[in-house]
Amino acid sequence: MVGCAPEGGQPQRQPPHGHPYTPRMRKRHLLIEILQTVALTVIAYYLLMTFVTQPFRVEQTSMQNSFQPGEYVMVDKITPRITGFHRGDVVIFRPPESWPSSSDGTPYIKRVIGLPGETIVLGPEGLTVDGTKVDEPYVYREGGSDVEELTSWTLGPDEILVFGDHRSNSSDSRAFGPIPSSSVIGRAFVRYFPLDRMSVVVPPEYPSVP
Repeated sequence: MVGCAPEGGQPQRQPPHGHPYTPRMRKRHLLIEILQTVALTVIAYYLLMTFVTQPFRVEQTSMQNSFQPGEYVMVDKITPRITGFHRGDVVIFRPPESWPSSSDGTPYIKRVIGLPGETIVLGPEGLTVDGTKVDEPYVYREGGSDVEELTSWTLGPDEILVFGDHRSNSSDSRAFGPIPSSSVIGRAFVRYFPLDRMSVVVPPEYPSVP
């Protein structure tokens, strides 16, 4: 743009518009943006891990051969709170505080066998739910007896019964009883490591019972 000509007839050039930030101010602004991005990422990660999903490493052998020690599953924390639990779900939960091994804080991974309000009987003839025999094709036994002692549980309105698939090597509801639904961290929905074992975790069907 050309300004008005002063005396002498020569036009006066206007100074160019410079960047509003000095180099030092630009560096400070960039640093603030980086810190904001890092802070938002940390908050988003915390919210995701706390309320939505969480990775979990299988530590025990109690879910063989469905899951092997060292495998990783992703845990869904939201839908179980909305839809409830279903028979056959693989859940991660905090064992009862009265259970000796609960002191180290390691969560357990087991399969849901009994649902609120049901009467479950386990014995030499197998498993029954409210008097109906249930087949369990995932059960694995090695190094222990194939015969279960006759035991029964009647579950409260907020209780579930959980067993390990490796029945001869699992600390589960047979030892510490039903667990409150509130102790469940979430439901495993995908196994993502190792890669050659990657799969969606689908609960089995139980045609004889709901």
